[in-house]
Amino acid sequence: MSSALMKTYNRTPIAFERGEGVRLFTKDNDAYIDFGAGIAVSSLGHGHPALVNALKDQAEKLWHTSNLYQIPDGEKLATRLVEATFADVVFFTNSGAEAIEASIKAIRKYHSTKGAPEKYRIITFEGAFHGRTLATIAAGGKKQYLDGFGPKVDGFDQVPLEDIDAVKAAITDETAGILIEPVQGEGGIRAVSNGFMKQLRQLCDEHGLLFALDEVQTGVGRTGKLFAHEWADITPDIMAVAKGIGGGFPMGACLATNEAASGMVAGVHGTTFGGNPLAMAVGNAVLDVVLADGFLEQVRQRGINLKQKLARLKDEHSDIIEDVRGVGLLTGLKCKVPNGDMVGALIDEKLLTVPAGDNVVRIIPPLIVSDEELDEAVSKIDTACKKLKENKDK
Repeated sequence: MSSALMKTYNRTPIAFERGEGVRLFTKDNDAYIDFGAGIAVSSLGHGHPALVNALKDQAEKLWHTSNLYQIPDGEKLATRLVEATFADVVFFTNSGAEAIEASIKAIRKYHSTKGAPEKYRIITFEGAFHGRTLATIAAGGKKQYLDGFGPKVDGFDQVPLEDIDAVKAAITDETAGILIEPVQGEGGIRAVSNGFMKQLRQLCDEHGLLFALDEVQTGVGRTGKLFAHEWADITPDIMAVAKGIGGGFPMGACLATNEAASGMVAGVHGTTFGGNPLAMAVGNAVLDVVLADGFLEQVRQRGINLKQKLARLKDEHSDIIEDVRGVGLLTGLKCKVPNGDMVGALIDEKLLTVPAGDNVVRIIPPLIVSDEELDEAVSKIDTACKKLKENKDK
């Protein structure tokens, strides 16, 4: 029977009926360890009681009103994000791509309201991924995502990652800002050095540019800090957040300083569903857990533990694993075999992971993962590597 769905995904022939913690279950009760976490979305795993209760309680009261009216839980969540970050204001969205779109619009509108509408270009980086809208695929710059969608949206200048001279050379009188992921997720778990982040911040200050971060995949505790840029001891002007902030419920946010958001006045941007009561209830529940004492320290420790175990596997399977990358629980294996083969071998061991660019397999478990579950997953990776080697030697 053919599917009525558009053929935009190469779906693995597995369907899940329920989830609990780091595990997903098929209708036949086959259990899989979910170390893809819905592509870094299920930050608190599956069926977390705090999220379930928040959603059920809110669903029984009110789902949607629109932003024509006050939404108290949205005010609460925005205030909490402001108190925990560099930001002064927040705009809620439904996804990471929307949060990036809001960031791009805020950058352009800022310069326009300052009397410099010619400043609209944004410097981005090779290997980046910022979403699937027409503007965000232009920002990412990958040919495979741009082909067939007509003229590329103008206004984005891509330069090599970690090349500060190239960044400097790209700055013109039309440059409005710089947009970067602190760790490239889709690009292959490529962590940007703290030094480079500091240099970008300094360049923005020197040239009157806005510094925008895409923390859609890295944010809300994924790297062991609330946001990944904290490792570099810098702050942006604008930041896009999504994925983990909803723990599986679709939501995102664009955070900004008052100055950076000064052009975003009534009527210039909007959303029908963004910031609705259901999303805000879940977002507040996620922060309740992530901001609790000791939670981020636990993520950091588990991240160190995972990376050490994966490094040992790399030494034992040097013909399969080339490198171990990442920060916190945003980790990746650069493979010497096709990464699709590794993902498939891990599925055979009932371990779910996510492919990425540069022949990398992402290992991004829920942040509530235990040391015992890490051990179990590493054992499955070990077994998969052994089987891949056997096949390779045949």
